[in-house]
This record gives sequence, C-alpha cells and structure tokens, in this order.
Amino acid sequence: MGSVVMADDILQKQFPPYVIAEGEEYMSEKQLTHFRGILESIKQELSQDIDRTVHTMQDEATVFADPNDRASQESDIALELRNRDRERKLIKKIDEAIGRINDGEYGYCDSCGVEIGLKRLEARPTATLCIDCKTLEEMRERQLAK
Repeated sequence: MGSVVMADDILQKQFPPYVIAEGEEYMSEKQLTHFRGILESIKQELSQDIDRTVHTMQDEATVFADPNDRASQESDIALELRNRDRERKLIKKIDEAIGRINDGEYGYCDSCGVEIGLKRLEARPTATLCIDCKTLEEMRERQLAK
C-alpha cells in the first residue's frame, strides 16, 4: 500500500497560527473563517487520501498463490481499511465542527459552555470540550476501564 498517513497526523498538520487583533472578540467572524478554512482543508486532504487508497487497492488486487503472500496482503488491506474508517470518522467530526460554526456554537465547550480557546482549537480544530471537561472525561474513562 502507498504511504500510510494516519487521520490524526493530518489533524496535526501545521497551519499558520491565528493572530488576534487588539480588542478582537472571541470567535469573531475572522476567527470562524480561519477555522472553517482549516477544517475544510483537512477534510479535502482526507477525501483525496481515501480516493487514492481505493484506487491503489483496486490496482494492487492480486490473487497470490502463496498463502504467506496472501496473508500479508490481507493484513495490509485490513490495516488500510482501519485507517480509512478512522478517516471517515474524522470527516464526520469535521462536518459536525463546520455545523457548529454555522450554528454559532463553535469554540464553546459542549459540557460547561466556556470558551475552548484558540490554542486548543488550533491543536485540535474538532475539539468540543474545554481542557478541564476533556480531562475529567478521560479520568472517568480510565476509572471505567479498570
């Protein structure tokens, strides 16, 4: 299979950081345009990656006589499909984030309503929780996992 790009790697792609103008309000029109651009850029890259993978898998669909070769190919395909599934889930999160921009809810915590913050959103533009609520959620998940 071609180069394996993980969904999270694409999300971590570096975009120029947003520079706040003096007195600019949080989630101003300029900020929303900035984040919409980031989200749409990531979505486009993911979509192109999914298309490339489908074509590559079709091109490489060979029937191997050797069971080891076949097993290796099946393992590669399973890994690719898991990666594509992750990417599809990320595209869904991106669409939801763009929906929140359209609804005027982007940038605010789903749990407590406080500002998520520009730095956190630039690190993870699909974030729906402020860092405190996210930390609590992860602590609860760890408790349940025990």
